[in-house]
Formats: sequence, C-alpha cells, structure tokens
Amino acid sequence: MKDVKRKIITIVCAVLAIAIGGIAAAEEIKESRQAKEEKQQEETAKEETAANPDAEVKSGLTKEQEEIQEKIKATYQVDNQQAIADRLEEEKASGEYTASDMLIEYNPFGTNTQSLYVYFETEEPAAISYNVHVSDSDIGDFRRDVWQEEEYTTEHEFQMIGLIPDTDNTITFYITEEDGSTDTKEIVYEMGSLLGEEETVLKTKMDGEEEELSNGLYVILGNDSDALDFMYYYDNQGVLRGEVPVIGYRSHRLLFRDQSMYYSISETQMARMNPLGQITAVYDLGTYKLHHDYVFDDNGNMLILATDTTQDSVEDIILRLDVNSGAVSEVLDLGDLFGRFKEERVKNDSGELDWIHINTIQWIGDGSVLLSSRETSSIIKIDHIYDGPAVAYIIAEKAVWADTEYENQVLSKEGDFTIQGGQHSITYVDDPSLADGQYYLYMFNNNIGYSATRPDFDWSALGLTETSATEGDTSYYYEYLVDENTGTFQLTDSFELPYSGYFSSVQNLDGNTIADSGTAGTFGEYDEDHHLIAQFEMQVEKYIYRVYKYDFDGFYFRAGK
Repeated sequence: MKDVKRKIITIVCAVLAIAIGGIAAAEEIKESRQAKEEKQQEETAKEETAANPDAEVKSGLTKEQEEIQEKIKATYQVDNQQAIADRLEEEKASGEYTASDMLIEYNPFGTNTQSLYVYFETEEPAAISYNVHVSDSDIGDFRRDVWQEEEYTTEHEFQMIGLIPDTDNTITFYITEEDGSTDTKEIVYEMGSLLGEEETVLKTKMDGEEEELSNGLYVILGNDSDALDFMYYYDNQGVLRGEVPVIGYRSHRLLFRDQSMYYSISETQMARMNPLGQITAVYDLGTYKLHHDYVFDDNGNMLILATDTTQDSVEDIILRLDVNSGAVSEVLDLGDLFGRFKEERVKNDSGELDWIHINTIQWIGDGSVLLSSRETSSIIKIDHIYDGPAVAYIIAEKAVWADTEYENQVLSKEGDFTIQGGQHSITYVDDPSLADGQYYLYMFNNNIGYSATRPDFDWSALGLTETSATEGDTSYYYEYLVDENTGTFQLTDSFELPYSGYFSSVQNLDGNTIADSGTAGTFGEYDEDHHLIAQFEMQVEKYIYRVYKYDFDGFYFRAGK
C-alpha cells in the first residue's frame, strides 16, 4: 500500500513538473516573441527616423564631394543660370552653325551630367533625331526624336541626353526634311565621369521581352545615402541615361506644365527647368519643409505636402505655391481638422509628433484632394481645400477610427480582404466607364501594421501582422473601386510585390504596372496580367525612395519616341 502511495506521489510530482515546465516554456516563447516584436518595432522606428534626414547637412563627404556640393548649390542660382543662357546666345550669334559645324557644349547648365547642348541651323525645315552608340556590348543604342516647338523648323536647339560616362560615344544625328529625305551627321564624343557613384548598368532580370515594356525612362527619385544626392534616369535595359544633381534630400516626383519640369531640390526648395536644362526659377518655402509629394491643381497652383517647422508636429501641412509669383501660402493644417485625434497621439522614438504622416496628395478636381496617411493606414478625402476644408470621408478599417468623432465618416468595406497597411503612392483614376461618384484608386499596399504615435493599437487584429520596415513576407498592389453614392469601397484587383514596409511606389502606365520595393532595392515592371516582365536591382546604401516612369514627350522628346 505504501509502495502504491509512493508511486502516486511520484507520478503527481512528475505531472506537476511537466506542467510547470510547460508553463515556463510557454512564457519563454511568449517573451521571445515579444522581444522579437519589440526589436522589429525598434528597427522600424530607426528606419522611420532615417526617412526624415536633415537634407542640407551632409556628414562624411570627401573634400572632392564637398567641392561638388558647392557647385551643385551654385547650379540652382537663377542668376548663374541666366548668365549661362546669355553666354550661349552670344555664342550662337558669333558664328554660322550648320549640320556640318554644330555648336555643341557639354552640360552647360550643370543639370545633367550625361547631356550635351546642341545648336545649328538648316536651310530647309527639318525634324531632328539622334542615336547614341558605345562599343560595350552590354549597352544597347539609345535613339530618340528631339522635341522642337515646331516639328519641322530651320533652327534647332536642344539638350540631348543618354550619353554613357567614361567612354567614347558615337552620336548620329538624323536630319529629316518634310519630304522624307534624311541627312546624317556623325560625331564621336568622349564623355567624362559621373558626379555620383551609381551603376551605369543595373543588374537586370528579364522574364519577358523588352518590347513588352512601356515607353519611357525609369526615374529614380532618391537612392538615399549619406553622400551626394541625384535623380537618375534608366532606360528599359537598365542603362543609366541621366544623372540630375539636387542640393539635398530628394526629388519626390516630376511635374510638367507649359514646357517646364518641376521637382524638389532640397527640403525647402522647388525648381523649374526648361527643356535645355536651364533652371528658370527656384522657389523657397521659408519656414516650411516639404516632404513626400506635390501636385498641380486645375489652375496651375502647386499643392505641396509640408511641415511647419514652428510647430511641434510634422508632415501635416498642405501649402499652395503660385509658380508664377513664387508666393507660398498655407491652405490646410490637418491638426485643425483632427484636433482631438492629434492630442491623443504620442511622439515617436525620434521625438517627433508624426501623428498622421501624409505621404501622397492627389488632386481630383472641384477643390477636393485625396491624402494618403501612412500612420493611420487611411486614405482621406478633403473637400473645399481652399475655402473651408472639411473631411468628406475616410477609406480605412472602421476600427482605426472607432470611438472618435470621425468613425461615421469611414466608408464601408465590401468583401473579405485585409485592409491596406501603411500604403504609399495612391493614385486616383477617373474612369469614364464608371457612373458619376465612382472612381478607381490604386496604391502600393505595404502591408505593415505599425504606428509609432499610437503604440497600443492592435493592428494584428486587422490582419496586419508585419511590424518591420525591412523584414516581411509580402507587399501588394491594391486597386479599389470607390463608390461615393453608396459610401463603399471594394478590392477590384491585387497582386503580390516584394516586401517593403516603407519607401515604395506604384504606377500604371500603358497597361503595365511599375512597382518599387524600396527597402528590397528593386523595382520592376509587370504586364496587365501581373506577370513580371523585368526587374532591376540597385546597390543601395539605405533604400530606393520612389521610381516613376516618364516618357518626357513635349520636353526632351517628340511624342511617341
């Protein structure tokens, strides 16, 4: 009997030991998981801090880079640019330049290190094309038709781009008269080195045919680093065709209007360039710092996302820039619309109150804009932006805005899908086949559930389980059909993209989709069935900020080329 009792006690002790061990193991697993999540959130916070650098302060530049930086700053002095333009006019007047004796000067305005200024006259009106060839078998030819105010004219003045650095470039000019007859002129030009350290030829994975790719040049808008800053143009073969220096920070997108190209050149300045590469205006934003995006309204005013440096919060202001007068005015402080919500937020690890973090603005007409808020994983429509701004509605998961004064302004989600998380690069599409009050909206859905200023919110309950800016499984292309009449939105298209918690973009062009997964250091182009045609990989110090593709028709090139 005693032996039986002794066995029972032994068994009970063993069971208790196993149970206690199991509890301890479970606690250890839980603590390990929490530690991992905390580490990921810490890394995300660091990435978030790195995404907002003080652009004008560059530490660790070499003496040579410091000298280049000063030259870049001088490049964006309008008086200097006008002096160069005046000198070129004197050169043009000093001689008779023909197709046999062209006036050619390397990058006189300093705005593209892979460009030449070309001027000559012809007896008969002619259209001009050019082809750039180098002996490197990995680099294909670059042929373009030149944009001129009139397709056929006797005076020809243009900036040709696309030359390859550190090698002889054989340039063939095609001079085509209205009767179709063509004369050619060939020169060899030895190009010097780039100012930056980017790759001339990207690592390329071609799953489809090059002919399937859309027309244009991929513009890298911020391959962020601690060195000098540039925009880069790459062609469909992944070959560098343009290096455009900026003072600091990055350019966020290119805007075109009236034969001018607009882009940001620092945290506090925008520039306007003409087709010759001349900077014709620089706009200073004063105490405001721009970020992420800008767009034209219907009257040619530019709306710019900004931070008011005199306030305690960041990335929550919209400015209006009159590009004719240079006047800058504040049209919206989102804190005025979301005051109580803002008050309940906390500062992030970098000490900033980045409570809404607007990363895209889309003008949709009639005084209305769409704003992408990364911090709330929401898309917000604002009406009457110039005259009594008001929140029209919000596209988000209702739980994000529950128990706030805005919960009734969240549209209803139709269908079973995971909501967008930390989205970037939203794009409004006004499709004439849709009824009034309906539109498509596509975006890069980063698929991240993280909010530094709202740390207690459970994003995983919404299906957003990724918390790292760099480590995750999948991001997505998302397209919504938004119906303002019924107050609903539904997912109409999606496909998987390489993961990027932040730093990303997506663009539909000619039936294809261009997508940049910034932290992965890749961008690719997909066909209408979402099959990858080509993927390009860059060597990145931090990330590729954005990639948009532009055809430059009506600026560098004649339409269709």
